[in-house]
Amino acid sequence: MVRIQRRKLLASCLCITATIFLLITLQVVVELGKFERKKFKNSNLRDGHAKVGEEPTHLYSFPKKEALTLDRKKTLGTDSYPIMLWWSPLTGETGRLGQCGADACFFTINRTYLHHPMTKAFLFYGTDFNIDSLPLPRKAHHDWALFHEESPKNNYKLFHQPVITLFNYTATFSRHSHLPLTTQYLEGIEVLKSQRYLVPLQSKNNLRRRLAPLVYVQSDCDPPSDRDSYVRELMTYIEVDSYGECLHNKDLPQQLKNPASMEADGFYRVISQYKFILAFENAVCDDYITEKFWRPLKLGVVPVYYGSPSITDWLPSNRSAILVSEFSHPRELAGYIRRLDRDDRLYEAYVDWKLKGEISNQRLVTALRERKWGVQDVNQDNYIDAFECMVCSKVWDNIRLQEKGLPPKRWKAEVTHLSCPEPTVFAFSPVAPRWSSLREMWIPSFEQSKKEAQALRWLVDRNQNFSAQDFWGLVFKD
Repeated sequence: MVRIQRRKLLASCLCITATIFLLITLQVVVELGKFERKKFKNSNLRDGHAKVGEEPTHLYSFPKKEALTLDRKKTLGTDSYPIMLWWSPLTGETGRLGQCGADACFFTINRTYLHHPMTKAFLFYGTDFNIDSLPLPRKAHHDWALFHEESPKNNYKLFHQPVITLFNYTATFSRHSHLPLTTQYLEGIEVLKSQRYLVPLQSKNNLRRRLAPLVYVQSDCDPPSDRDSYVRELMTYIEVDSYGECLHNKDLPQQLKNPASMEADGFYRVISQYKFILAFENAVCDDYITEKFWRPLKLGVVPVYYGSPSITDWLPSNRSAILVSEFSHPRELAGYIRRLDRDDRLYEAYVDWKLKGEISNQRLVTALRERKWGVQDVNQDNYIDAFECMVCSKVWDNIRLQEKGLPPKRWKAEVTHLSCPEPTVFAFSPVAPRWSSLREMWIPSFEQSKKEAQALRWLVDRNQNFSAQDFWGLVFKD
C-alpha cells in the first residue's frame, strides 16, 4: 500500500522530530504521519524495487482515525491513559490519543516512553521485528503484540513456536489469530458479485485467436513456493501469456508497466479478457491468501490456484477455482484446462456463481460481515486501527480486573497464529533448469530460522539486553 510505503520511509525522520517535541510531553501531540513499511529491504531474502506482478507492499491506503480532543481537566498528558508503544515505527505517529469504544489509549512510536509507568503494551510489525533492539528487560505488566500480514519469507523467525509464543496478542493472516486478517485483500461480497469487468464468454472465445488461454503476471521470481518451476513446466504443455518479469513472453501496454497499475482499470481490462489466470502465492501457508486469488474472481477470470491448503474454506462457491493440488503433474492440469477451453458448458460452470451473483460459502460471508475493519472503506477502521484497539481494549480489561482486586487475564499467542511448513521445490526433470541462487536459498533459510528462533527465545527469556554477537553466537553454536 502506497501510504504504508511513504510512512516507513519517513519513520526515521519522524523519530528525530519526536525528540524535539519532548519539550511539550505534557501535551498530546497528534502527528498525521504517512503509513509506510519497508516490505523489502536490501537483503538477499527480500526483493528489490517493485515491479509489475510483485507481491504488493500493500494495495490500500488508509484514512487515519481522528484523535481525541482532550479537555484541560484531563491534564493533556498520558498519566491517565495506557500507553501503546509501537516498537516498530509502522505508523510514524509520535503521539495520538485514540478512542477504542469506551476506552482510550495513547499510541506512539516515541521510545522515550519505554520506562513510563503507564506503558502497558509494545506493538511490533513482523517484517521489522529483529534482534537489534528489543524492549528488555520485559516487565510483568508489559504485553507484546504482533501485527504481521505478510509472507513468511519476510521474517521466518516468527513462524516457529519459540518466537510466536513470545507475544500476547496477534493480528496475522491465520484465522486462528486474535485478529484474523485472512480477507485482507477482499473489499467485500459485492465486489465478488460485480460484473463490471466480466467479459462475455463468446468475446473471450474470439479473443483466443490472439491470446493464450492462461495468463501469468509475476515479477517476484523464485519465491519459496517455487511457483516459477511449476509454470515453466506447464508452459511445455499449454500456451501461457506471461506479462511480468518471471518467464516473461508478452508485454503490457507502456502505460501499464508501472507497478501502481496493478490496481488500475486498464490493467483489469487486459486481464479480464482471459479465461484463466495462474494465481500462485509466493508461499504455501494455511489462510495466506492474497490478491492473486481475489482479483481474478472480481474480474470474472477463473483462477488456477496454488497456495493455501485451506483455500476450499474461502471459495465463493464449490466450483469457482481450479486447484493445482488436485492434479498430479502440470501435464494433467494443462489437459484439463484445454478441455474447459473447448467446452463452453464446462467452462461456464466455473463462472456460474458470478453470473447469478450467488455466494454459497457461508464461512466467507460470515467472515466479511463480522470482521472489525474494512478494506478501502472510509466508513470503517482499517486493520491497523483495529489491531491497535484490540490491544488497547484488552489492556483496559486487565486494568479493570486489577482495580477490583482480581488477577489479570494472561493472553498468549499459539503456534497456529503464524505457522507455515518448510518450503519445498518442484523437480520436473529434465525441463527444470539449475536452481537459481534465490531458489536455492529458501530451504536452508527456513532451517536456519529454527535455530534463530530458539536462540532468540533463550535470550528473551533471560530477560536481559543482549548484543547481535550474543545472538549469532548461539545460532551458530556447535
